[in-house]
Amino acid sequence: MGPLHGYRIIEMAAIGPAPLAGMLLADMGAEVIRIDRLGDADLGVKRDPRFDIATRGKRSVAIDIKSAEGRDAVLRLVGSADALIEGFRPGVMERLGLGPADCHAVNPGLVFGRMTGWGQQGPLSQAAAHDMNYIALTGALEAIGPADAAPVPPLNLVGDFGGGSMFLAMGVLAALLERTRSGLGQVVDAAIVDGVAALMAGMHGQWAGGTWQRRRGDHILGGAAPWNSVYRTSDGLHVSICAIEQRFFAELLRRLDIDPTTLPDRMDRAHWPDLRARFEAIFAQRTRDEWCATLEGSDACFAPVLHLSEAPLHPHALARDAFVEVHGIRQPAPAPRFDRTGSQVQGPTIQRRGEHTDSVLRDWGFGEDQIRVLRASGVTA
Repeated sequence: MGPLHGYRIIEMAAIGPAPLAGMLLADMGAEVIRIDRLGDADLGVKRDPRFDIATRGKRSVAIDIKSAEGRDAVLRLVGSADALIEGFRPGVMERLGLGPADCHAVNPGLVFGRMTGWGQQGPLSQAAAHDMNYIALTGALEAIGPADAAPVPPLNLVGDFGGGSMFLAMGVLAALLERTRSGLGQVVDAAIVDGVAALMAGMHGQWAGGTWQRRRGDHILGGAAPWNSVYRTSDGLHVSICAIEQRFFAELLRRLDIDPTTLPDRMDRAHWPDLRARFEAIFAQRTRDEWCATLEGSDACFAPVLHLSEAPLHPHALARDAFVEVHGIRQPAPAPRFDRTGSQVQGPTIQRRGEHTDSVLRDWGFGEDQIRVLRASGVTA
């Protein structure tokens, strides 16, 4: 049933990283209910809810949280919860009467997870922004891309999901673990700028040590080295080569049928343009699949560059069951994996806001008369 089976999590409806963190917790077995507000426009880009994979395994409760009765209903749910996660600007939950102090008054053991871009304090804490703004301020965006062009936004993987969702989920889990000793909950301030800065720890160390190149695109890990780069194949597709260590570089040369004595010192940057040109000419001679037959599975540190539609069909992904089909929709399987309390997708995506209102209230201790009163008064839907 998953390592978090038995834990109850409240997710305040939001966009971006908070829902993905809730999905991760649900995949690991937690019961996650999403509290949707009444009368709101749909969150984010309108799409068929079947494809909003971040809502999988959750249930939706629609409550007018701006009313006193709605606030009280949420606080009653909080009384039975282990954690709450929210992604509003700082101060919004407090103005709703649902801030940490309000929640801890009814449940001192509650872990209160807060997801923001800039954090709960600081001169930018109230400013609107999105993923690219956060990674721009942390130095991550400037470091990604070629030297002769603008920085390349890495989708919203580094900010929203890497620095946001993962750190929120980790923070909530750490606080739940600490609660087993203290019996007390606490507030988790998960700011994307903090998370991305932590992800950049190695780069900061290299900068401090003098080994990080100032100009974008000049660093080995940024694709500057010809033996750590992407190459176009004869069919217009691409392959990736990451033969960073000498023994892996030697294996690459052997499989490319290159005599190492014909090459200069590979660490000498002055020779990189010539070596890159040589690699470009070689990889352009065969198709991507032909290079897979020659290099895949070897210590040359090779992988084909796959399209999103191809990745689930790769033999390695198939062998690991890395993707699952839920109600006819292929999607990533839960991660990470556990050998004793395996994770699994707990159910389909949320189809409409509030579709589970009555069943959730019933399961969380509300009586039938109370449910009818809330619905008749327009507090729930």
